[in-house]
Amino acid sequence: MVREQSRGRFPRRAERFQRGLINLLQISLALIALVLLENVNAFAWGNEGHVAINRVAAQKIPASMPRFLRRAVVEIAYLGPEPDRWRSPTEFALKNAQEPDHFIDLERVSWLDPLPPGRYEFYRKLYDKRASTTDHPDDYLPERVGLQPYITMEVYGRLKAAFREYRQRLAAHQPTHAVQQAIIFYAGWLGHYVADGSQPLHTTIQYNGWVGPNPNGYTSQHTIHAQFESAYVAANINAKDFAGLVKSPERLDDPFAQYIAYLKQSNGLVGNVYALEKAGGFNGKGSPDALDFTTHRLAAGSQMLLNLWYTAWLESATPVPERSPAPPPTK
Repeated sequence: MVREQSRGRFPRRAERFQRGLINLLQISLALIALVLLENVNAFAWGNEGHVAINRVAAQKIPASMPRFLRRAVVEIAYLGPEPDRWRSPTEFALKNAQEPDHFIDLERVSWLDPLPPGRYEFYRKLYDKRASTTDHPDDYLPERVGLQPYITMEVYGRLKAAFREYRQRLAAHQPTHAVQQAIIFYAGWLGHYVADGSQPLHTTIQYNGWVGPNPNGYTSQHTIHAQFESAYVAANINAKDFAGLVKSPERLDDPFAQYIAYLKQSNGLVGNVYALEKAGGFNGKGSPDALDFTTHRLAAGSQMLLNLWYTAWLESATPVPERSPAPPPTK
């Protein structure tokens, strides 16, 4: 009798268990959708734009640079979106540590000219400004201002050091495969941040909807960022559309100063993005003006990236000065 009653309860338990699994699955899918939405809205130029900027630059690598790098177009293009793959909430420490690397709000540092070349000197300047400010002092926290030029120059330095190692190994007739892989990775990684810098909304407090006085009636909705750099680009532009705008590379005399000038030029075009959005330029197939503007910004990213690769290669030929021996300890 007990066994018969138990048999009657098992189906009900199974049904409750099944319903619980379905509810859990629905919640999980909803959370995944939220994560994906957050990531799409956060990515600069979207996957397609980053891939295209890296691809075009890689296709323009001159014959004077190493052959293995010229043959790594596919790998370099793949690496364009790589830092955006590090922005999932499932890797909190990674996401949290490198979020400020993708932008810099130049309006917040207009008082600091020129910008110091070192990350930690920049931190000190910002903390001094924060300490002396009474109106929204946290606006001057490094993570609020953004660190875009610093991560760019740090990855550039890694690339130059790897090129130097490659040259030394060649001269010593040592294997170079491992350092070749490092160079390809650094070149692709660098491309992400350089591309971020060509997107005007990554250089401004107006990154996703106009804030403050708005005499031109620009949108204040938090949709312009993704609409411009992701949806519009993915639907309308590919690498061939701007490859012809990218010329042979030029050596940069002062990479940091010239990169800051590049960011400031991009920042000067923030109003153009908003004006194009206001005119419906990014809707559907968009307008000719939106196409011309966007292809030139994508090309600017490829050109600066190519120039930095080329400069790193040339500068890697300069021997590193030998360190002076440490002075004897004083008694």
